[in-house]
Amino acid sequence: MGILKGALSVRRYKVEGNPPEQFRDYIKEGLLAQAFHEPASKTHKEEVSGWVQVQNLLETNFEDYNSWLFEPYVLFSLRIDKKTVPATLLKAHVDLACKLWAENKGQPKCPAGVKREIKDQKELEMLKLTLPRVRTMEVCWNFDKGVVLFHSHSESANDHFRKLFHRTFGLELHAEQPAEWLDEDVATQIELRGNSDFSETGAEDGS
Repeated sequence: MGILKGALSVRRYKVEGNPPEQFRDYIKEGLLAQAFHEPASKTHKEEVSGWVQVQNLLETNFEDYNSWLFEPYVLFSLRIDKKTVPATLLKAHVDLACKLWAENKGQPKCPAGVKREIKDQKELEMLKLTLPRVRTMEVCWNFDKGVVLFHSHSESANDHFRKLFHRTFGLELHAEQPAEWLDEDVATQIELRGNSDFSETGAEDGS
């Protein structure tokens, strides 16, 4: 829980647009609507994502304002789960099953169609026994200043975060560069002297 204690390495965003007047209820309803939910199937292998409480990744109820609203800050986390099976282990199981199939059928090798069926079946069996890879990334939203901090530099995670944030709250996020925090004259002088790689043109790509 680095956002409440310890050092942080974050991506900073400026919120474009304004939420409605009933801001607190609006945020609560958005978090509840896009909260994380476990997939119904144990063999689900697509990414599953949603909001969770910053204190515990298993807590997805945002009814209690005291658990996520610390005015002027809103604190929550993005949770992303994905199930995968080890490729080398899956191949070993498939190869062994194909070998046994060929021996039982008196065939020199397992046909491609049968091999695909065996692979699909083995993958499903392994997925049922596999725990998902779980990632959580903390979010701090200062709604007075319209600034959001996201605790990840991963491009894929940030892209996922921006899309889910917009889907949840209907607000766009603009990635800020450190040079944007400076006075315009100071930032221009630093850029002209070649002491910084930061520029306005690079702000939109989130780099």
